[in-house]
Amino acid sequence: MSEPRLYTLAERPDLIPRLTELVEGSWPEFMLHGDVANELWRGLRARSMDFQWVLHNEGADEVVGLGNSIPLFWDGEVEHLPEGFDAVLQASVRQHAEGVRPNALSALQAVVTPKHRGHGLSGLLIQAMRTVAGAHGFEHLIAPVRPTWKDRYPLVPIERYMAWRRHDGLPFDPWLRLHERLGGRMLAPCPESTRVTGTVAEWEAWSRMAFPDSGEYVVPGALALVRIDRERDVGEHVEPNVWVRHDPLLA
Repeated sequence: MSEPRLYTLAERPDLIPRLTELVEGSWPEFMLHGDVANELWRGLRARSMDFQWVLHNEGADEVVGLGNSIPLFWDGEVEHLPEGFDAVLQASVRQHAEGVRPNALSALQAVVTPKHRGHGLSGLLIQAMRTVAGAHGFEHLIAPVRPTWKDRYPLVPIERYMAWRRHDGLPFDPWLRLHERLGGRMLAPCPESTRVTGTVAEWEAWSRMAFPDSGEYVVPGALALVRIDRERDVGEHVEPNVWVRHDPLLA
């Protein structure tokens, strides 16, 4: 693969129609139906085009990666972090409407097509966020990180999972490990980061599973148990993440 080039979506709005396939191929289907993201995502992206990045392989004319972030205000106190991904979206919208000046950038996602993983492209997206955070004078780059192996351990509380370390002292989880290698520091768990609700039929379609009875289920790709209530005709997944902070890169 030739070296991909990094652009903001403001620089390459022509690539936006091609991002849907990348995103849909990077997440479990139910994660494309988050309650808050469904309501706010498109508007936030349109307002913050300079904080969204796309990796484009020029030779093959192929989109290989995508990074999304949004500005917000955070006072730097761990106890005042938003509750997670959903709360970041809501805080950015509310603060923008109130005229609050942002001092932080929050990462939302950094995804690379499956066949191009393992080549350092995810790290390139994180570094781009650090660089832009520094260029805008932001004090913080924070991220509600979705641990990539947590779905293998859905019964383990996120507080325990984020503390797991390998024999070399680095985090057990590959995505948390990459963040730490790039200078990130884990701040706190966010056990209720993203909420996905739907009817039982929707959850059966998203998960390609049957839910014959009410209860909690292990669903492929879910970081915690999915709760099914057939009497109310509702399924719910509350996803845990981990707050990580990076220092912005100063010019």
